[in-house]
Amino acid sequence: MHLIYPAGLAVLLFCTGVYGVLARRNAILVLMSVELMLNAVNLNLVAFDVWLRDTLHAGQALTLFTIAIAAAEIGIGLAIVLAVYRNRGTSDIDKLRDTAEGSGPDDPAAPAQKAEAAA
Repeated sequence: MHLIYPAGLAVLLFCTGVYGVLARRNAILVLMSVELMLNAVNLNLVAFDVWLRDTLHAGQALTLFTIAIAAAEIGIGLAIVLAVYRNRGTSDIDKLRDTAEGSGPDDPAAPAQKAEAAA
C-alpha cells in the first residue's frame, strides 16, 4: 500500500477541519470540525502503523485512545453548548463572545463606556 493516499486524504480532512474551525460561527459545527481533525490524525496513525509494520501496533492502540478522548470531548462539548443555548438562546460564537464582553456591574470600564455611548 502506498503511504501517499491515506496521508493525502488525512491532509485534506485536516485542512477541511481547520477551515471549519476558523470559518464557522455555530458552536456545534466547530465541534464537528474538531472531530474531523481528530479523525485525520487517526487515519495518519493507522496508515503509518501499517506502513511501518509495527509488531506492537502502537498506532492502532493510540488511535483507540484518541477515539475515546474524542467521544468524551464531544459529550462534554455538546452538554456545554446545550447549556449555553438554553441560557443565552443562541449558539453563535460571535454573539456569545459579544455578550461575554458586555458591561456588567463589576466591570471597571462600564461607567466610561456608558459615558461614551451617551455622548
